[in-house]
Amino acid sequence: MAPSQQRRAGADRGGRPALTSAHALAEIAQNLFLERGFEETSVDDIATAAGVSRRTFFRYFSTKADVLWVESPAEFARLREELAAAPLSEPYNEVLCRSVPRALHHPPEHRTWALQRAELILNVPAVQEKAAARHAGWRRIATEFVAERRGTGVDDLVAIAAGHAVLSATLAAHEYWLAHTEQELPDIMSRMLELLIPRAR
Repeated sequence: MAPSQQRRAGADRGGRPALTSAHALAEIAQNLFLERGFEETSVDDIATAAGVSRRTFFRYFSTKADVLWVESPAEFARLREELAAAPLSEPYNEVLCRSVPRALHHPPEHRTWALQRAELILNVPAVQEKAAARHAGWRRIATEFVAERRGTGVDDLVAIAAGHAVLSATLAAHEYWLAHTEQELPDIMSRMLELLIPRAR
């Protein structure tokens, strides 16, 4: 079975009990997006498949696109915590190479969800249009961290380069992962970050 088919396996969740978990609701939505298409899937479709009402869906998400970033607040929080805990003596590039993969680490049972999220964000134009704000979050956190370590403003050339490098490495790692699903995302991401982040000087 092809990787994309594996990621879509289990999309038929008819008869499933009602859900109260935002993550579980997001998993069902992503399955439907891959099976039917993002534009073709409505909030009603998601709610029906999940066995919940529209009102319940909107209690968790403002739009159907938001399901793709259900874990983003926790990921951002983990990244900030990792960066704040790093020793001041450790070069900023090494801190980022360690911290970003940890921030994006999810338990094994979320592997399929993470692959689906990557496939949708990287390959669906309608989703890509809505991803800019989340992508800017990764870039901003990294830029601010490097600027602080260097004692500069966020308009510092190296800080800006590092911020963009973190975003580029994150996207590149997910793209590579989709083509090599037998590998682990944190390992891929560490290698991408080491290739792209400017070294501390």
